Amino acid sequence: MSRSVDLNSDLGESFGAWSMGDDAALLRVVSSANVACGFHAGDPSTMLATCREAAANGVTVGAHVSYRDLAGFGRRAMDVPAGELRDEVLYQLAALAGLARVAGTAIRYVKPHGALYNRIVHDAGQARAVVDAVVAFDPPLALLGLAGSAVEQAAGEAGVRFVREAFVDRGYRPDGTLVPRTEPGALLSDDEEIAARAVRMVTEGRVVAADGTDIPVRVDSLCVHGDTPGAVAMALAVRDALAEAGVSVEPFA
Repeated sequence: MSRSVDLNSDLGESFGAWSMGDDAALLRVVSSANVACGFHAGDPSTMLATCREAAANGVTVGAHVSYRDLAGFGRRAMDVPAGELRDEVLYQLAALAGLARVAGTAIRYVKPHGALYNRIVHDAGQARAVVDAVVAFDPPLALLGLAGSAVEQAAGEAGVRFVREAFVDRGYRPDGTLVPRTEPGALLSDDEEIAARAVRMVTEGRVVAADGTDIPVRVDSLCVHGDTPGAVAMALAVRDALAEAGVSVEPFA
């Protein structure tokens, strides 16, 4: 399996007086930053500051697009018409691209967030809307998502580069999808266990699902959620374990 992998994190999720995560510390560990675009979290000042910090640390910037759901942190199921979703993703891409340019960097990929991420695993129509936005905005942008998903198929049909993501701190179902956050086993917290799991994902292409089933997993990028308690220590543990296994951390874009 791969001897290099990307390590990404969801960042820039503070909003106004509400502070979330230690972005500065994580940007010294990860290779790619999924920057919130203002629809589930983030505000203009936070977005710009995150892009500047990413640029200073040589971290690749991606747009973390979402349903328009600040109150629910983008994790509530929403029914948005495909055309409207395409336009809202375009709006988010344009906003972050402008701020990234001012910060001396540029967005290189797109990663949907929360409810949108989970929806486009199965919903072909919503998946195509996201892909259509990427194609309309900047076709060379990569799209980061779950392997074997509807959005991977839509990206392939449109000629958009698809990057397969795995989550070090989330539980998996036997079918390779994520355990919903409302169910037991959704969130993992043991750094040693998480680090060993990450190494196995990359070097063996396997992970143990929540029911004990050993399943295949295809991964180009590993995610550590920035809002997870202890995210910095977790990311460091993962990076150190990867290094010990001879796996380098490099951005995919």
